[in-house]
Amino acid sequence: MEIFIDLEDPNPLFAQLIQQIKDAILKGDLEPGAPLPSIRQLANELELNAKTVAKAYQLLERDSVIQTRGYRGTFVHPDAIANCGQDIAQLVLDKIGEAIETCREAGATDSEIRIAFSHAMNRTSRRN
Repeated sequence: MEIFIDLEDPNPLFAQLIQQIKDAILKGDLEPGAPLPSIRQLANELELNAKTVAKAYQLLERDSVIQTRGYRGTFVHPDAIANCGQDIAQLVLDKIGEAIETCREAGATDSEIRIAFSHAMNRTSRRN
């Protein structure tokens, strides 16, 4: 797997890394179960800060594209191909859109929906 980071690209470095790993999986260059370089190793190879690589790995792991097996290393998740197609931001947007439509159908105004959404966000425990 070859990764090229473009410093002129307007996308953040971690996002470029995420996209290239997903592309490698979808093209078959990285197969489920394949090992990935350690955070430190990849950071050194790409001349990036280790925190940048760690952020990319954290987001890929959250989306079940990769998995970390303790001291054994980081590997491509068994369901990575299916999970590469999922875009968590789009999923959230779709779910919120559905909820808004349901509220509007029930007669709620946009102002009431915003207030309710704000209350719901404050009530739920924060996950990041």
